[in-house]
Amino acid sequence: MRKIGIVGGTGIENPDTLKGFETKIIETPYGKALCNIGEMSGNLVAFLSRHGVDHSVAPHMINYRANIWALKSLGITEVFATSATGSLNPNMKAGHFVVCDQLMDFTKNRISTFYDNPIRGVAHADFTNPYCETLRQKAIAILKKTDITFHEKGCYVCTDGPRFETAAEVRAYAMLGGDVIGMTNAQEAALAREAELCYTNVAIVTNMGAGISPTPLSHKEVVEAMAQSIKNMEKLILGFIGYNKKVKDICLCKHCMKDFGGFKLYPEKE
Repeated sequence: MRKIGIVGGTGIENPDTLKGFETKIIETPYGKALCNIGEMSGNLVAFLSRHGVDHSVAPHMINYRANIWALKSLGITEVFATSATGSLNPNMKAGHFVVCDQLMDFTKNRISTFYDNPIRGVAHADFTNPYCETLRQKAIAILKKTDITFHEKGCYVCTDGPRFETAAEVRAYAMLGGDVIGMTNAQEAALAREAELCYTNVAIVTNMGAGISPTPLSHKEVVEAMAQSIKNMEKLILGFIGYNKKVKDICLCKHCMKDFGGFKLYPEKE
């Protein structure tokens, strides 16, 4: 049995495909996290809505540590995340899916580590490849069997938000090699790596970035674009959950912190 965490971003707060799951409030050292837990295709699945079921939590206010800790405490080993993004790349258009392989973190005031106290000590996680390559290949294999337009690689640029970016920022991020832009992925990916979880993110392009788009950006536009893509994303999520074929394990996520004794939920009890 695989143990899979699904993190739903904007527009994927409460997918119909996961109806009937049991809702649980997980107490963590960092606060509470709400998960919907059930079984599908013979696998344990925990769904977590990043912004809350009613989209009430802004990107800079998300309790990323509680969310990742909660998934780890449930025994989750694979995390499949979705995110709504703007595009910095003219080849990545609205409605396209991007299986991200790199990211750049331009957030400034967020906590991106569990290792910030004397009990856990100091640790440095390898983040050369921020997304699990094994899970990326699973997502790509599933997408190849659909009619969804997708890109096998893409660099996710993470900003603080909640405002959208300026046209100058978008030009700069594109020059640096960014492909899509959002406000949530950097902390999730970094914390998942420290927690030794396999983590991948599939971004859905909802609009072109500021200055590229011919119209001003709006959250309404993002939500409307996600509504058009939700069936495709649900198809991908179901495909991922049901993908029980054995694949070559080419990631190092599960042993990332071995030089520091491995990740422990309660280090103070060790």
